Amino acid sequence: MAIREIITVPDARLKQVSKPVEGGVTDEIRALMDDMLETMYDAPGIGLAAIQVGVPLRVIVMDLQENEEKNPRFFVNPEILPLTEDTAPYEEGCLSVPDVFDEVERPTECRVRCLDYDGNEVEEVAKDLFAVCIQHEMDHLEGTLFIDHLSRLKRQRAVDKVKKAKRLKEKNAA
Repeated sequence: MAIREIITVPDARLKQVSKPVEGGVTDEIRALMDDMLETMYDAPGIGLAAIQVGVPLRVIVMDLQENEEKNPRFFVNPEILPLTEDTAPYEEGCLSVPDVFDEVERPTECRVRCLDYDGNEVEEVAKDLFAVCIQHEMDHLEGTLFIDHLSRLKRQRAVDKVKKAKRLKEKNAA
């Protein structure tokens, strides 16, 4: 396993639509998911889409545990279907938009269908934080960031903040 670089806004790769994984879950895909999980834990975060590490494939890893006990989840070629018209705001953040948080309105429940780490087809209902996180990560697979759900002004401020932080980091490293 290896920690990969997480790409941040305004990197154009984040706007790519990810391609389906062909041929099922292979050792190569499992190695990608292992790297993604290690990268997510190191960041630290609770979800990561493959495009965030520069791989435009429909792969997501997630771990919603709040304690030291880990419960990794894997989603290959995920699909989501809203189960309700009820929506709720939730304050979201993103490893590709570091240190920016804002409320996004999303459906409170959805159905998720995907392949798991072993290539088995899984279907389940997502509620609460799980529903928010899977929808957030699915947006990544479609080239959408959580800041794209915000006003143009808030979105630009977020991008500017990330750019400024990156310049400061590079200046301090020099």
